Amino acid sequence: DPRFQLVDGFNLQISNVMPQDAGDYVCQIGDGDNRDQIHTVEILVPPSIRTSPANGQLTARKGGTITLECKPSGNPVPTIIWTRKDNSLPTGEKSIEGFTITLDKVDRHQAGVYQCTASNGVGDPVTVDMQLDVLYPPEIEVERSWVHSGEGYEAQLVCIVHGEPAPNMIWYQDSFLLDPTERRTMETRANKHTLTIRNVQSSDFGNYSCVADNSLGRAKKYMELSGKPSPAEFRSAPFSRAKDSYNLTWLVESYPPLEEVRLLFRKVMMNDTHQNHGKWHDVMLQPTNGETFSHLMSYNIRGLEPASVYEAIVQAKNRYGWNEVTDAYQFYTRGPGQEIYDYPSEPNMEDMELIASANHSLRTEAVTSLITLLLILVLL
Repeated sequence: DPRFQLVDGFNLQISNVMPQDAGDYVCQIGDGDNRDQIHTVEILVPPSIRTSPANGQLTARKGGTITLECKPSGNPVPTIIWTRKDNSLPTGEKSIEGFTITLDKVDRHQAGVYQCTASNGVGDPVTVDMQLDVLYPPEIEVERSWVHSGEGYEAQLVCIVHGEPAPNMIWYQDSFLLDPTERRTMETRANKHTLTIRNVQSSDFGNYSCVADNSLGRAKKYMELSGKPSPAEFRSAPFSRAKDSYNLTWLVESYPPLEEVRLLFRKVMMNDTHQNHGKWHDVMLQPTNGETFSHLMSYNIRGLEPASVYEAIVQAKNRYGWNEVTDAYQFYTRGPGQEIYDYPSEPNMEDMELIASANHSLRTEAVTSLITLLLILVLL
């Protein structure tokens, strides 16, 4: 081998050193005793990586198990560190050590670029990317399952669709396939699919669905476009400034004028094991309609018991009907000798133990008006 040369008769010189040159070299002294001198040569080799598969492209089916492997070489034997590009590893860790990483029950959230980095202190570390694609049937999320609009206005229904291979997406109103028209457009940006209806007509109200399919399956999600009032959104703080009254404030959106507003409230008596609910008090209110479709209303409930818990429900009606009922809203009256600012921001079990169990009759007085947000802040 021309790379090996004797220099000055006694020295062995190796040029263009290779890893296979490592090992023991014996120098024999011919002085009659045939003495040997052994030289051990270790070759330091920078790290390198072979991936499995070689192209670094892996594909897995949803729910399956897959192993990513990096085979390092070098001397000393390199250490392998796994990371994930622009994300944490599925375990939640930023990095882990080992030649392989195994993913169980894979889903779309585990797809992406995984990186293995080899280092052994010789030369610079080496990093290789591995692309994991996860095949799965379509998955749909709706931005809002209930969309509020009015005649002459615009409405948008949005579906977020994921799937691999990329799904096809179509829109339905009830059982009728929708096509683009002058008033109706369908737009797709990445995974976001938007159905826009301009100059909404009464015939546009109803149930809609977005349907996505690929070679692995099909998915469907439903939405409703409605002209009914929106569910009431309560704006008042849960703790009253008074011992025997509470000012309940809520917001309802309705494009047509409101025709009726209904308020139901009752006392909630609680102990360590269960809740006892009092009788519902039903109050019908005549709304005052303004120029906007946002209706901010308040109702002053009087004759309440101190240190008590109550709950309320608000419904509103326009020419399309009554809105959907939201979860009951709980509020609290102040106890005797308790300062306004003694209340925490949220109730806890100590508050619940203060509830009086006596059952007194309630008298109510309705005061209905549209008020400004500034006035609400003053009242709170």
